[in-house]
Amino acid sequence: MTEQTVPAAVLDLEELRATIAEILDVDTDEVTDTADFKEDLDVDSLLALEILVALERKYQVKMEQSNLQEVRSLEATYGLLSEKLGAA
Repeated sequence: MTEQTVPAAVLDLEELRATIAEILDVDTDEVTDTADFKEDLDVDSLLALEILVALERKYQVKMEQSNLQEVRSLEATYGLLSEKLGAA
């Protein structure tokens, strides 16, 4: 009944990779650190929005629509989340 959340200080790259792979319905090994979500994994704007919403819920951060442009690779998404969690 309780939704799994991660403490603000904990951001694990492999867990993030698994979360994104689950949302995109791909193998975790396809979500490499530098794979471009749009070019390499066929992520459209709706799917990018779905990633943002899932990350908001999981990490309890507020994402802005402008953050959609930043969700383009695992590295970039990790950086964005680190920023958001650091500012929280």
